[in-house]
Amino acid sequence: LAAGTLARDRFQGYIVQDALYLAEYSRVLALAGARGPDAAVLRTFAESALEAVAVEQILHERYMKDFGIDPSAPAEPSPDCLGYTSYLLATAYHEPWEVLIAALLPCFWLYWDVGNAISRVAAPNSPYRAWIDTYADEGFGEAVKAVIAVTDKAAAGTTEAVRRKMATAFLRSSQWEWL
Repeated sequence: LAAGTLARDRFQGYIVQDALYLAEYSRVLALAGARGPDAAVLRTFAESALEAVAVEQILHERYMKDFGIDPSAPAEPSPDCLGYTSYLLATAYHEPWEVLIAALLPCFWLYWDVGNAISRVAAPNSPYRAWIDTYADEGFGEAVKAVIAVTDKAAAGTTEAVRRKMATAFLRSSQWEWL
């Protein structure tokens, strides 16, 4: 990705799946905001949901146009994409709010971490530079820091049993991200 040598068809498959993922992820972000304890948390997650839809849809549409794919064309989620979004939706509906935000955090944090790590070494002419720059962007970093802070505060204010479930949810979502 950083060198620009990733096979185009691999990245194309990823972009299509990521667009499908984003549609569900933004819904779960909105649910996290609605379930949150106060207006500040609602605002944090609502803004993240809107930002996810706006910025990442533009990114996806750009690459889909480059790939000659109609963004409105129906696509089926891969088993991993479906599994991950189903996990997030189930967590939103069946787990405490603190567990939900722990499950949402890896998507923010891992993409920011990867974006920053590879932006330092990325070829300036990499065809994937827009993707890299999106996730290395300081504005995205501020959103990540806000969600980390909300998650840390939630963990500090709950029971040890819920904190264990939060850690498990964070790990599980990290595993889904890897897949």
